[in-house]
Amino acid sequence: MSKGSAYKVVVTDDYRISRAFFEMLVQSDSRYELAASFSFAEDAVEYCKHNRADLVIMDILMRSGIDGLTAAERIKQLQPKVKIILATSIAESIWEDNARLIGVESFWYKEYSEEPLIDVMNRTMAGESVYPKAPVNIDFGNIKRVNLTARDLDVLRELTHGYTNDEIAARLGISVNTVRTHIQNMLNKTGFKNRLSLVVNAASLGIVVSDERRRRGEGEQL
Repeated sequence: MSKGSAYKVVVTDDYRISRAFFEMLVQSDSRYELAASFSFAEDAVEYCKHNRADLVIMDILMRSGIDGLTAAERIKQLQPKVKIILATSIAESIWEDNARLIGVESFWYKEYSEEPLIDVMNRTMAGESVYPKAPVNIDFGNIKRVNLTARDLDVLRELTHGYTNDEIAARLGISVNTVRTHIQNMLNKTGFKNRLSLVVNAASLGIVVSDERRRRGEGEQL
């Protein structure tokens, strides 16, 4: 395949090593051409607005500026035909749901996906939508992440942002007693001694990330 017919790829990641990996991968395959590389998601949006791009590979969490999910939504609004692969090292599975709603074609976990990124790229450009077959299943205290219910994760997500029980109840539309029950159930399951330990471990492992923290770029790891 000649460079003129190669897919033009835009990569975006605010971590230099991770961005360099994306660049190297694109440049190692003649089917792809590195069109641009950015450390800020808004730069990718602006590039796609004015230039041809066939594929965008973008990390979700950014230390400054807009996050990858927000950028992906803007790119899809401006250029719906541009294909997007969102990447992350965080185990927060709700981002997969968010990405699907936006219309993002594929989703790749940097540390947890078994399928190589180049295969995801090839399948995506062939018209497939490639998402993990199962949620990331990492250790969380005495259990695995999948042992937490969807509502447990909702409560935990709000806890990591620092909301009180009353605030969590109001945000989720449940009673304060229900919030307390979920927190106690999570403490019993995980073996953590108190809610602070629960929150600190959840945040450090990337078990959940609140929308507010995502938009601020908190919780990022390589």
